[in-house]
Formats: sequence, C-alpha cells, structure tokens
Amino acid sequence: MYGGIEAGGTKFIFAVCDDNMNIIERRSIPTTTPDETFKEVFKLFDKYDLKAIGIGSFGPIDVNKQSNTYGYIKSTPKLIWKNTDFLGVFKKRYDIPIGWTTDVNIAALAEYKLGTAKGKDSCVYITVGTGIGGGSIINGKFLGGINHPEMGHFYPPRHGKDNYKGICDYHEDCLEGLASGPAIEARFGKSAKELNQDHEAWDIQAHYLAHAALTYTTILRPDCIIFGGGVMNQNHLLDKIHNKFENILSDYLEISSIKDYILSTGLGNDSGIIGSLLLAKETYSEY
Repeated sequence: MYGGIEAGGTKFIFAVCDDNMNIIERRSIPTTTPDETFKEVFKLFDKYDLKAIGIGSFGPIDVNKQSNTYGYIKSTPKLIWKNTDFLGVFKKRYDIPIGWTTDVNIAALAEYKLGTAKGKDSCVYITVGTGIGGGSIINGKFLGGINHPEMGHFYPPRHGKDNYKGICDYHEDCLEGLASGPAIEARFGKSAKELNQDHEAWDIQAHYLAHAALTYTTILRPDCIIFGGGVMNQNHLLDKIHNKFENILSDYLEISSIKDYILSTGLGNDSGIIGSLLLAKETYSEY
C-alpha cells in the first residue's frame, strides 16, 4: 500500500492505493490548521500498512535536501501554515520513505507518466485556480536548482484593457495576481464559472496565459505545456490561448501544431492525487 497527499491551500486530498495504483480509499477535506488537517490524514493512513508516502504541497516549500528547513512550508500567503515542518511531522509518525515536492510537480508527474504527456521526454504543467503554479519534468526529473520554480510569479505584459491592480499578496500584478481564480472574481465580481464564454474576461485571461506559455516555451522548450486547475474548466478558453499564443509567437520558433503543444490535462482533476501516489511508489523503489 502507498499513501498520497495532494495538499492544496483550499483542500487536502489524500488516498491509499495498492501496488497496481488502484485507489483503495480516498478523502477530501478543507485545509484548516496544520494540526486539524494532519489529524484527518493520520486517521486514514493509520489504517493501512503503508510502504511509502508521497506528498505534493502548496507553497512555497523547501525542497533543498541540504537546507535546515527542508520539508517546510515557507512564505505562503496562508499564514497559519507558514514555517510548518510538514515533512518532519510525517517522518516522526511514519518510519517509511516519504517523497516531498510541490503540488504542481506531482500533477506534472502524473501527466508525464499516465496523462497527456505520456511518451514525451518533457512537459510543463500549469495549474490555474486559487493560485497559479507550475511544475516541469525533463527526462523523468523535476526541474529545480536550489529550490523549486515559482512559475506563477513573473510579471506578464499587461492586457491593453486591463487596469486591475492585481491580487497577489507579494507582487500584486504578477501572473497569479492577474489571472488566478480570485483575480477574475475580484476584477469582475463573479467567479470564473459564472461568466459566459463571450465575457471580456476570457480575452484578458487568454492574453495572460498565452504570455505565460510563451515564457515557458522560450526558456525551457518543453515537448508540451499542459494547463489544468479550476479556471481551465472552460472548454472555450484553451482555443483562445492557442490563438493568442500563435499571434505573439510571431513564427519565431518552430512549433508544428500549437493545438498539439498547448494541451489540457489527460487526468482532469485527479492529476494531483495520482501524482502523489506515483511519487510514493517511486520513492519506495529508490529507497
């Protein structure tokens, strides 16, 4: 048995699977305090003889194994979780191998192994929801240096009709500050799912996400870019991103088919939890 945790800032999803990746039991709970949330995870995991655990967490987190705060959640906007020794808590309770990375990295892993990017050498996965974050896999390895990337916190070029100041607690008008779900709702007074497909919000949204895709393309040149998250649950949005991307790319780089390059998730909303279980299994095999 393996345990997996997709630790989001809004909700925790955690599950147990067998050696063939069949999910035996799964739960989803609101993210409250660390103590309350961990207690619920323990209730499930304690029922099983787990071989390993995989954790993908919201962040920023510390993934540098040489750091004194490896395994911690760091400067998160969710202040009650700031400087939480997430990994340490689980290592203290479970004397088994535990894989630790970001929530977007585990989603990227799932798409790379079993989803849209299966069979490719590399991919970038971007989630657009409560926040915006990205993970990248190159030749089976997570992209990272001294720590993990923060792909949602660069400053994209402004849309000509967008005067919104931005919602990011740290940068105001970075990509997350302008194109996350809360940014859409703050700007237009309605959530993304309440806006019809002709609303001006979608042209603005496609502008920012196309520029994000161009940035990741020029820097990383992945085999594909995958967009997921709640905001992407709009069938028309991906087409708008394709059109914007083609326009701003200006034939500079050779991409044979933009529709086959910028993609939606193959695993839907399950990318994160499946990725956490894959991480557990990989961690056990490498232990």
